[in-house]
Amino acid sequence: MIVDTLNRQILKCLQQNARLSNAEIGRQVGISSPAVSERIKKMEDLGIIEGYKTIVSPFEIGYQLKAIITLRAFMGKLRPFLEKVKTYDEVINCYRITGDENIVMEVVLKNQKHLETFIDQLITYGESKTQIVLSRVVKQKEVIPIK
Repeated sequence: MIVDTLNRQILKCLQQNARLSNAEIGRQVGISSPAVSERIKKMEDLGIIEGYKTIVSPFEIGYQLKAIITLRAFMGKLRPFLEKVKTYDEVINCYRITGDENIVMEVVLKNQKHLETFIDQLITYGESKTQIVLSRVVKQKEVIPIK
């Protein structure tokens, strides 16, 4: 499926507000609600649309710290870590990266003690560096530029 102009317009609408009804999207892009539904279904089936989600404020539900942690994995520990990190509830984003470190994680933690305990778990896998997030400068974006 080629992402044509109409599909791009639909994707822009969904990125702005994924809760829009198909009827409202149809009004905005100039096609019927069933046509919008069919196009969205095709884009979901092809993996163009990967899903929909609710973004929750960690601070409002008891997580007082957010941190960025990088990990330089010990020899032979990267693969085991890549499996283990999927089990950590604290990790909200994790990327394998180039450079001196192998991994960068965004984590949320209840307090300083929770941070200490979490870092202690990482010691098995490599050398970590932690930066505490003071504030968010740019609101989290899940928007891909669609031209």
